Amino acid sequence: MYIRTTQRRNADGTTVRYYQLAHNVRDPVSGKAVADVLYNFGRADALDRDQLVRLCHSIARVCGLEVHDPLSAEQGTLFGAQLPEGVELIRTVELGTLALIEGLWEKLGLRSTLEEVAAKRHLTVHYERALFAMVANRLCEPHSKLGLWERWLHQAYLPSCWDLKLEQFYAAMDLLVEHAEQVEEMVFFRTADLFNTEVDVIFYDTTSAVFSIDFEDEDQDDEEPALRRWGRDKDGGNSVQVVVALAVTRDGLPVRSWVFPGNTADVSTIEKIRKDLRAWKLGRCLLVGDAGMNSEENRSELARACGKYVLAIRGDTKEVREEVLSRGGRYKKISDKLMVKEVVVGDGEKRRRYVLCFNPSEAERHKARRAEVLNELHELLLNHKSHNVRAKWTAPLRASQRTGPYLSVSSSGELFVDADKIEAAARLDGKWIVMTNDDSLSTEEVATSYRAMAVIERCFRSLKSAQIEIRPMFHRANRRIEAHVKICVLSLLIQRIAERECKRPWPRLHDDLRKLQATELKADGKQFFRSNSMPEAVGGIFKTLKIQVPKPILSVS
Repeated sequence: MYIRTTQRRNADGTTVRYYQLAHNVRDPVSGKAVADVLYNFGRADALDRDQLVRLCHSIARVCGLEVHDPLSAEQGTLFGAQLPEGVELIRTVELGTLALIEGLWEKLGLRSTLEEVAAKRHLTVHYERALFAMVANRLCEPHSKLGLWERWLHQAYLPSCWDLKLEQFYAAMDLLVEHAEQVEEMVFFRTADLFNTEVDVIFYDTTSAVFSIDFEDEDQDDEEPALRRWGRDKDGGNSVQVVVALAVTRDGLPVRSWVFPGNTADVSTIEKIRKDLRAWKLGRCLLVGDAGMNSEENRSELARACGKYVLAIRGDTKEVREEVLSRGGRYKKISDKLMVKEVVVGDGEKRRRYVLCFNPSEAERHKARRAEVLNELHELLLNHKSHNVRAKWTAPLRASQRTGPYLSVSSSGELFVDADKIEAAARLDGKWIVMTNDDSLSTEEVATSYRAMAVIERCFRSLKSAQIEIRPMFHRANRRIEAHVKICVLSLLIQRIAERECKRPWPRLHDDLRKLQATELKADGKQFFRSNSMPEAVGGIFKTLKIQVPKPILSVS
């Protein structure tokens, strides 16, 4: 068994080396010895040397050998048999990621705000520390609250949290929900001040967070409506879920979140959003939303709440078909992938301003995709003698979002490809329509504001992915569900700030930060934690975010 090195040459001429654990086996056909790869260590320039050294010492202990690391004396690192007599190595825990999260937690004023809340209520338990641990856990290795307390907490350098009890974590969640509005408002304005974030444009959208249960909760007479309800989730299925609404800045920084029952429609959330954003008394706020919340009633609510809005609108409405898409005029070219045209419908108070956006390359893709679907439909119709809509083979076609829009049923009950629907779909190739009540915005600004809506989709992907894992949820009480969402959104805020300032995705930042660890040692009746030498990449991250690096000796007890 041996370490095998392979290499690959990139297009730019650079060479990348890889390390593998392999052993030789004899090929049964050729009779020659060939390498059988047991494990891939990855790129040589991305390997953690300390982990390889620990592996060497682990193998050495099994074999009764001693391993000498020539760099350990220079770096001040002690391993295995090189520990002085009377010094015992107890454990190694994660430090770098937690130090960064702690620094941003302090900068955002979360510690001072939560401690102030606890002081006003004369609370002696460090609930702020419990909330910090829960936020940090979502960014390091997401666990349930029980898993955090039982397993993860003692794998991270969080001495201020090690004595907390499990019920104190749940009590901290209740405290956060009770004062959520105060915390979110403070974070909103502190973020805008510290990071020079533009808060005049707010993107708003909703997503769903599902539960692993089969029955929804029933409303109780003496309580607020249950949150866990059956609804159609954003992935297309039906689940017991809650609806999570998020407001973010144009930089992708979440500023406020809401939790609604799982059967809540997007359009019915506007009244709550209007009330909450109005309470912040923003000087100017342009709210950008998707077509799911575009209705005449909601537009009136938004106008009263935020003043100005930019909303997408469905292309199959009567006014869009007859007034917007059929209106003549040339497009103004903004870029190779964006052309815009303004269409104003009505006069006076009933005046509505539409911006028709067109992407030529996207139009070609839509056309090619539709041609492919239509070819499949024609072949299916030719292969079946009976086109009666009651036939079993027609049901999946009609229900499919891919083929259903092009099919219709005749008066005699026959399924056919509808030429009128094909023509209507072709008119929308590469096009999307937005409307606004802000006359100060140019057509280009309206179009680009909505295109930036993709920033909130990235936020939802981070919340749902392995980075933060907002779902599945394991809480039952409304207040705990809401607290879980608030904790995940605070984690998302810290993640997005780090990504924005360092211009690197969080998984890569986390990989570098994990290389900074804390080792617990015992000597002369005392226990102390010391950090390993600061990796250059980690030092660069702390410098960029203007966060103080941890000291070599962290604590002595």
